[in-house]
Amino acid sequence: MSTESLSMPGAGSIRLAHATKEAYIYLGAGAAVVLQLAHPGVGQGVVDHSDTLRRPVDRLRTTMTFIYAVTLGTAEERQYVSRYVNQAHRPVRSDSYSAFDPDLQRWVAATLFKGGLTLREMFVGPLTPADRDALCRDAAVYGTTLQMPPEMWPGDMAAFEAYWAQSLAGFTVNEDVRRYVHALLGAKGAPWWIRALMPLQRFATRGLLPDEIRRAFDLPWTPRDARRWAWFVRYAPKLYWCVPGVVRRLPAAWVMRGFRRRIAHTAPI
Repeated sequence: MSTESLSMPGAGSIRLAHATKEAYIYLGAGAAVVLQLAHPGVGQGVVDHSDTLRRPVDRLRTTMTFIYAVTLGTAEERQYVSRYVNQAHRPVRSDSYSAFDPDLQRWVAATLFKGGLTLREMFVGPLTPADRDALCRDAAVYGTTLQMPPEMWPGDMAAFEAYWAQSLAGFTVNEDVRRYVHALLGAKGAPWWIRALMPLQRFATRGLLPDEIRRAFDLPWTPRDARRWAWFVRYAPKLYWCVPGVVRRLPAAWVMRGFRRRIAHTAPI
């Protein structure tokens, strides 16, 4: 099992780089999306404007490009991805929401941080309170790369957990968003290799979600599911760390290589 320290010195988001370069973060993709859509502004914006159901692979690639660019990339690469996302967000607005709303961006950033933290502690082991606070502070970059002012981000884990609990308690999910999530998890229009992975992704999504979000989206969770999830949490990390590091980090390397190639040709990400 990896024993690298989150406290090692370095510039930029070195702690986030440790949290995102491993492929286990893909297990949290579905849960992050569902949590994002639980916010009424995010959920309705996605239902009204997103083409994820028609182009799931492209949307996954662009999302992971953003995550990798802001955590593994240079300052110039972060600026490039920021400009691209801002351009893509420009038409996503109505009387009730805007993709440029820093409050919505803070929530999306929070889901990325929460998911990454949960999976890191699942696969690597518990972090010290100081390392959790440091990782929390670093995760502000998910929002500040866009329009979220730095002062909007919780300064430590205590503040983050308070914000997280308050946010979840205030969400109401409408039927349009609920149907969208079920269609997304069904992945009927996805390529065969995505569909082959979806049983595991659906299970991980339900396992990683808070109870109130599972209920809000009508995602079943039985005592048998809970037992299977406990077994998965116990044994999946042991299996994961048997995989060579170059293979575990291949998705991050592949996405970043493609991103840098697009930058060289000033192409969309």
